Amino acid sequence: MRIVIAGGHGQIALRLERLLAARGDEAVGIIRDPGQRDALRAVGAEPVVLDLESATVEETAEVLRGADAVVFAAGAGPNSGADRKDTVDRGAAVLFADAAERAGVRRYVVVSSMGADPDHPGDEVFDAYLRAKGAADAYVRSRTALDWTILRPGMLTNDAGTGQVLLAASTGRGPVPRDDVAAALLELLDTPATAGLTLELTSGKVPVMVAVKDVAGN
Repeated sequence: MRIVIAGGHGQIALRLERLLAARGDEAVGIIRDPGQRDALRAVGAEPVVLDLESATVEETAEVLRGADAVVFAAGAGPNSGADRKDTVDRGAAVLFADAAERAGVRRYVVVSSMGADPDHPGDEVFDAYLRAKGAADAYVRSRTALDWTILRPGMLTNDAGTGQVLLAASTGRGPVPRDDVAAALLELLDTPATAGLTLELTSGKVPVMVAVKDVAGN
């Protein structure tokens, strides 16, 4: 498969790219900073430089044409303000969805956040982040031309992955290693029957492959 990933230099994206490349898939990572090219090549991914805050839908669609699926894993980052939460975590996700439609790519997987809600109250930057992610999720869910799956991980850690997770519409809060988030994304990409699902993910006791098959009804 050819999989294009927005936010290609993110910690989860790099892990996913490594997994895709290891099994022979073509992983393409969209990055804003040309200096990140080598990091993507080191995990076996093809870097494409494109700023999703300023790119047009057509420019983005050109990168997506021919892909079997796309993954939105971009984010403004922990040190950004509320304005960039809106332009990246919401705006870029909307742009990416529109570009996928224009490029004819139906499969669209989103890395969201537990607690994402367009009506989330509060004045802190993290509140703005949850509203931005919630608004992006709502927009993606409205696109009938996309076979979308939204994954909302719990608190992300850099602990080694265990391959054991809890994956459900509602899991309750809890941590999850980024390794296991990447593994879950890989299984979701391989499981078209998860289209139309919004799922939460934390560490648990079920192997990733089994957990994905269970939510897919397999």
